Amino acid sequence: MPSPAQPSTDRSELSDRELLLALQRDEEWALDTLIERKSRQLLQHVYRMVGDREDARDIVQLSFVRVWEHRARFDARWSVNTWVYRIASNLAIDLLRSRRSQFRQLEPVRRHFSDLGEVKQRSEHARLGRQEVERILHELAAGLTEKQRQVFLLRELAGLSSREVAQIAGCRESTVRNHLFTARKHLRAELARRYPEYAGVGRSLPAPCEGAT
Repeated sequence: MPSPAQPSTDRSELSDRELLLALQRDEEWALDTLIERKSRQLLQHVYRMVGDREDARDIVQLSFVRVWEHRARFDARWSVNTWVYRIASNLAIDLLRSRRSQFRQLEPVRRHFSDLGEVKQRSEHARLGRQEVERILHELAAGLTEKQRQVFLLRELAGLSSREVAQIAGCRESTVRNHLFTARKHLRAELARRYPEYAGVGRSLPAPCEGAT
């Protein structure tokens, strides 16, 4: 059974690695501390990947269950942050792939109703709020592969380094740069095509750059 023992020092003063070492000693308080420390940013990242807050919460909760279950397998060459993000990102990708399979099955029905619908024109002077930006990003990112979406969100929005993203995504840094280049190019092109009235917003998406790191 996990030990209920508390650390003699303030939890906030402990490093992520110290918390993980405590986890590996079956000390449950360390998991609670890690959840408090990581949940908010992890929830934001997963939500951006899957586009649904309830699904994102479920994935984050499951991620910490996996952290506890596999605590003995932690590779000390990685940062704890990288390990946790990798677990959550892989779970998010599994969900996206499941959705894509379901979507393909329903595509004929969806296309029928889409043809009956009427697309409303957006005002050229509409003001973009944060929720609108998030909505547009989710819509445009739907055309990316799971890996491209993962790399873009980790690199551009979570602010992780190319090395960290490569570890999380399980690929080379050069592959990260390729995915990032493709994702940026797709998002900028789709923004210009679907939302020409928001053309200026495209400047907020970094321009494709072969030398991005």
